[in-house]
Amino acid sequence: MKVLVTGGAGFIGSAVCRHLIEQGDGVVNLDVMTYAATSGSTASVAESPDYTFIKADITDAVAVASILAEHQPDAIMHLAAESHVDRSITGAGPFIQTNVVGTYVMLDAALTYWRSLPSERAGTFRFLHVSTDEVYGALGDEGLFSETTAYDPRSPYSASKAASDHLASAWGHTYGLPVLISNCSNNYGPFHFPEKLIPLCILKALEGQPLPVYGDGSQIRDWLFVEDHARALRLIVKEGRVGETYNVGGRNERRNLEVVEAICDVLDRLAPPLPTGPRRGLITFVADRPGHDRRYAIDATKLETELGWRAEHDFTSGLEATVAWYLANDWWWAPLQSGYDGGRLGLTKAAAN
Repeated sequence: MKVLVTGGAGFIGSAVCRHLIEQGDGVVNLDVMTYAATSGSTASVAESPDYTFIKADITDAVAVASILAEHQPDAIMHLAAESHVDRSITGAGPFIQTNVVGTYVMLDAALTYWRSLPSERAGTFRFLHVSTDEVYGALGDEGLFSETTAYDPRSPYSASKAASDHLASAWGHTYGLPVLISNCSNNYGPFHFPEKLIPLCILKALEGQPLPVYGDGSQIRDWLFVEDHARALRLIVKEGRVGETYNVGGRNERRNLEVVEAICDVLDRLAPPLPTGPRRGLITFVADRPGHDRRYAIDATKLETELGWRAEHDFTSGLEATVAWYLANDWWWAPLQSGYDGGRLGLTKAAAN
């Protein structure tokens, strides 16, 4: 199949592009190339005759319609989004524009394109809207998010993704567009922009810098290796039931403090030692960010039982692979550090307002 991937130069999107090409699919990567997108993330597939990159904005309706008409994809995997909670706290505007308006533009263009297809192609066309578990709000000490969990977003980021989920669902119910929705837990792995917890801590711990942990570090997240997620998304597009939502989770719950401690321990084994001693000594607790949800955890039973998907990495193997990748690929992350100082963006600016 030929797939239009939006946001394919970002973290998850680039993993999807690489996986699709590896599976013999065609890829049209539409990305506006914001700060968190890099061409290096798709360098391994850039020369493939099945890969096309187009720099364009998903909010540009004329450009999106033209791309669909020219490239005639069999499916759209919509991943383009502003995704950093801290940034949404200090400036929600880009999140509304990209995540809400951009999703509307993509759905509207996809509907027009789908209606133009011959009946046989229209019958197999799919629009997969890729979202997050943060739309569900926070869990207590027990329980898991399922596909029927009520939405309760707590940050500007999660609210914008919740809105985009509802738009996708509405285009399916109202217009019949063959929409599917996925909601995933926290991703980690290679090519992750170093503003997020795991890559940020890997690079800071490597250099012996303080490792900022919000509050007491007791917030719990369910961690999903990005390549496992990419496999799930292709499977959903190919075999998922139209109109359904599929939750994608790694069944790897960890407290944030445990994640940072594990990073320190892996680096102490794989990287040169620090003169100051074990890297756990770098952990520094900072004031919590506003609206910080305490616990997320995904129930992936529907995806596992209906489509046969299983995560291939547990957190231990996935984290070791991730740390080893960063140690071996400074060509990718070193240039990014010149434009990003690793500060905790949401807390710093929110406290000043």
